[in-house]
Amino acid sequence: MFNRTVNRRLSLNSGLISKRNAKAALIYRIATSRNSANQSASVGQARLEEDLDWLISETRITLADPAGLAARMVEHLAEHDIAFETNDGVMVARLPYGTSALAVEAGALKIRVEASDKGNLEVLRSFVASHVVELAGDDAPTIVWLGHESGSTFANFREVRLKASSDLTPHMRRLTFVGDDIARFASNEDLHVRMYFPPEGLDQPEWPRPAPDGRILWPEPDRRPAPRYYTVRRIDAGAGEIDVDFVLHEHAGPGSDFALKAQPGAICGMAGPLGRGIRPVRWLLLAGDETALPAIARILESLPKTTSGEVFIEVADASEELALAAPSGMSIRWLHRGNALPGSTQLLAEAVNSVRWPDHPDVFAWIAAETQAVRAIRKYLRDTLHLTREQHLAVAYWNLRQS
Repeated sequence: MFNRTVNRRLSLNSGLISKRNAKAALIYRIATSRNSANQSASVGQARLEEDLDWLISETRITLADPAGLAARMVEHLAEHDIAFETNDGVMVARLPYGTSALAVEAGALKIRVEASDKGNLEVLRSFVASHVVELAGDDAPTIVWLGHESGSTFANFREVRLKASSDLTPHMRRLTFVGDDIARFASNEDLHVRMYFPPEGLDQPEWPRPAPDGRILWPEPDRRPAPRYYTVRRIDAGAGEIDVDFVLHEHAGPGSDFALKAQPGAICGMAGPLGRGIRPVRWLLLAGDETALPAIARILESLPKTTSGEVFIEVADASEELALAAPSGMSIRWLHRGNALPGSTQLLAEAVNSVRWPDHPDVFAWIAAETQAVRAIRKYLRDTLHLTREQHLAVAYWNLRQS
């Protein structure tokens, strides 16, 4: 049985869980019942000192080899930096947006997810169900969730309309969207949203919706919106306005194409928030290309005045620079690549390698850029500087090979 005495320690999930979500990342004990095949598994319900009204969903999935599937899930998620601990048959899991727990029964795997709101609960259900189906192979599991049913759209989804646009630089355009009930996107920890851009020519856009097993059910290919991730640059929940900055590419993807062509009144979808920013520290390193510039600008604006550190931003030339509000202790350096192809230079890696780090451990590095650049910098941070996972976050925002 699951032990109902829950360890109350809190832990951040190595760059995947925000401070808010860390409240949900309580350690769950996951145990396999060895006493009786009929002994049902139940997941202990974690609470913080304050009385939070958590939302709960459970499913019991009949499988030929539930223990094998549980082991594959643990191994797979560990490869994606989702932390696990094991001790004498007890597995400890931490997941973004809430908690998840597994229990192996005779011929079945029981899964319980908890979150602080319905949107995050649906994210967890989709996350878990997708991994179960993917890793079950030929077992063809049937997943039926009990508790807090979904509606016709995901609870964290909003439809928004374009209100206005303005050019910030030759290759960066700010779009202002309006929508109802957008307060959930006003997060100081989760900086990003997932935006959905419908195909051109649809009279009525169609959006992803919850499938009965919790996964995402998409419209037909010719009506399917293209999802992309963007930073919320500014939000006025009272006025129902959200600003999102778009990099305009020569070979435009769905987001850039929308920013280039859309007229006021154009509709797109928005879901979230997601994507953690920084951990508060005395000394901070920020590094990224123009795709990371909106996030870097927002992070700088949120910093305490006493924060010090280094900022490196790669852009084409001086015309792509923006005025940034930052504490006086943050040194900002623009890196100009000239006519070189975005993502093809070593400017960011060389700049990060040249940094003189402080002689105390209260540091954090936040990196976002093209995939290869991020990989090189991440390797340097981990292998040469020996930064822990709690001291850095390096995220690939785009891939030159796929652009």
